[in-house]
Amino acid sequence: QVQLVESGGGLVQAGGSLRLSCAASGRTFSRTIMGWFRQAPGKERVFVAGISWSGGSIRYADSVKGRFTISRDNAKNTVYLQMNSLKPEDTAVYYCAAQEGLIVALGTQFYDYWGQGTQVTVSS
Repeated sequence: QVQLVESGGGLVQAGGSLRLSCAASGRTFSRTIMGWFRQAPGKERVFVAGISWSGGSIRYADSVKGRFTISRDNAKNTVYLQMNSLKPEDTAVYYCAAQEGLIVALGTQFYDYWGQGTQVTVSS
């Protein structure tokens, strides 16, 4: 089991920045692939970014490339999502997720553990 707790969400104006954190506990965090997903009201949960256990493999959704950066600190059992140049369309609940696979997957079905989510609201 892996327990995940997100933090860092909030209200920000368009063009601003936020940094989300996800603290993990339980199984060996350093061997899990971590991902960030988001879900806007009335929409499906979608992939935002993912990072392998070593940090050597990183994937981003096209909508956030160049603006968001995912990173992890295995010593602190924490994964981060730095979000810059935020847009109103980035407004959503952001979820941290963990998977025990070998590649950074984009689909929610590949992730075994989920946090409760943190709200990000970007005003225009």
